[in-house]
Parts: sequence; structure tokens; C-alpha cells
Amino acid sequence: MPGESDSHMFGGNSNWRGPVWFPIVYLIVEALERYHHFYSNDFTVELPTGSGKRVTLQGAANEISRRLCRLFEPDATGHRPCHNGDPRYATHPDRKGRLLFHEYFHADTGRGCGASHQTGWTALVA
Repeated sequence: MPGESDSHMFGGNSNWRGPVWFPIVYLIVEALERYHHFYSNDFTVELPTGSGKRVTLQGAANEISRRLCRLFEPDATGHRPCHNGDPRYATHPDRKGRLLFHEYFHADTGRGCGASHQTGWTALVA
């Protein structure tokens, strides 16, 4: 799995390898917004790569932010990617609205990994 090691080589698991790690992604979004302020709408990038669709740096920052928010948004059945399909958080009346702010997130599924009480950087999504 991306971001999780199955060996103890190099110290085992590490959130520094986490593919979706809020502190770095937040800094990237901030940098894109600042560069957009300088370059304005004159500078565009292809997003997603290979699509032929061009967006401004602000548009790229907005898309990254939207993708981060989607980790916590419920689908039509009430399941949130960060909860990895755990039915307790989709159906239980007392847990339905509760979110776990994990240390990092799986790149393919959005499942929360690492500690589940990272209300510092990860809470930036709010």
C-alpha cells in the first residue's frame, strides 16, 4: 500500500511517506495561490496531466483543495473515504457526523492511516 511499509527496513512505517499528508499539501496549495497572484491568468498548467485541459495556478490550487475535502465528504450511502467504509460512521446515529482527522491518507482509497487524532494540520480541511 502506498505510504505503508511491510518491512522494518528504514524504520518501518512513517507518515513522511504518506501519500496524502496535509502539511505538505497545504504548503503546495499556498504556494500555488501566491504564484497565481504574481502570474495571474497568463500562466496555466495542464490538469490533470495528459488531459489537454489547462487551468490557472489558482484553479490547480482549488482542485487540490477540493480533493482534500472529498476525503471527508459522505457519498450517497453516507460513507466517507477517510473511514474506509466502516459502517459505524455511516449508519450509527451517534457517529454519523463524527470525523477522524488521521495523520495521513491512502492515495488510492482515501482511507485514514496513522494516528486518528491529528486535529492540527489535518483539521485545516475545515
